[in-house]
Parts: sequence; structure tokens; C-alpha cells
Amino acid sequence: MILGILCLASTLMIYALSKRLYRIRPRVYLSPLLITPLILVIGLLWAQIPYETYHSGGKWLSNLLQPATIAFAVPLYKYYNVLKKHAVEILISVLCGSVVAMFSSAVLAEWLHLDTQLINSLIPRSITTPIAMNVSQVIGGVPNITAVFVILTGLLGAMLGPLVMKLFRIEGEVARGVLFGTSAHGTGTSKAFELSTLTGTISSISMILAALFTLGVAPMLMAVFHF
Repeated sequence: MILGILCLASTLMIYALSKRLYRIRPRVYLSPLLITPLILVIGLLWAQIPYETYHSGGKWLSNLLQPATIAFAVPLYKYYNVLKKHAVEILISVLCGSVVAMFSSAVLAEWLHLDTQLINSLIPRSITTPIAMNVSQVIGGVPNITAVFVILTGLLGAMLGPLVMKLFRIEGEVARGVLFGTSAHGTGTSKAFELSTLTGTISSISMILAALFTLGVAPMLMAVFHF
């Protein structure tokens, strides 16, 4: 238990230091979302600390995700009129993005000759972890493997999102929010709030919608294309 608490304290300290560094030098490769897990993985492997031991302390951070998710309701209420005005655009964009994410994942996995179980585990990679793991189980994937894909997708989305916005000159806050929420779930939403409160709000609602769409579409996609 003491070692687990030390792991929790180490996580918080590494994140705080990496975030301070990121504020001084805001570079993609110095993002706390990348640096923190990388240092933790290296440290755990070097010290030969099993994941179960780390999780005994780190689980408290995971538990905080629930009230943090509920807290998204505050900006949703604040920007209700904006959400209402752009509701159709958001719904259509998130639906298209979710379908493309699932289909492209399945096609890529099939092209790489991955086995069926891995394909099923990869398909829900673009939605938040708890729902992705449930979808994975429903369609015949391995939830734990799906969780890894989700984390990688979130990190890559948060890192590459600003580059994509710059490349395609995406300047609208609604468009930016949909981009982050649909492609990089909670991690992308965290990055979106760095840009503006409205962008983060749109991202949070997009993340929820993407999860709902994936939950409904993924089984049908599997049945139609026989992945």
C-alpha cells in the first residue's frame, strides 16, 4: 500500500514538472500527456514494480475521472445556445468521423493481416476507454488490448491535432472541438480546453456523441463487412 501511494505521488510530481516544462516550451513532443506515461513506464520497468502495485495508488486518479466528466456539464450549460445553434453540424460531423474511424481501423488491420480478435479490439479505439472496452467485448475483441489502442490514439490525437489544424487552416472553435473530441476522446478534450473553453466544450460533447455512435454502429459494421 505504501509503495502504491509513492507511485501516486510520483505520478503527480512527474505530471506537475512536465506541465511546467510544457508551459515554458510548448512543444508537441514535450506534452505532459506524452512525457508523463513515458517516464512512468520506464521507471516501473527499471524498478520492476508490477502494474497491480502501481494501480493500488494510481486508481485514485482514475476514480477522479467520474466527477471530472460530470464537471463538463458546467461549460455545456454555459454554451447551450452555441451548441443548439450548431447541433446539426456537430451531429453529422461526429457521426461521419466515428464511422470513418471505425472503418479505416478495420480496413488497415485487415490489410496488415491481423487476426480477427485484434481487428475487433482496434475498431473502437477512438472513443473513451470505458465505453471502448465494452464495445470491444460486444464485438469479440479483447478489452485490455482496446484500452492500449485508446490511450495511443488519444496521445497521438492530442499531439497531431494542432498540426492538422495548422495544415488545413481550421480556425473555427466548433470545428476544432469536433476534431479533438471525435478523434482523441478525453485526451483530446483536455488539449481542446487549452485552446479555449468553447473548443473544450464542443470537444466534450463530441466525445460523448462519438461514444454513443460507435456503440450503436460498430456491431452493424462488423455484421455488414464480416470483419
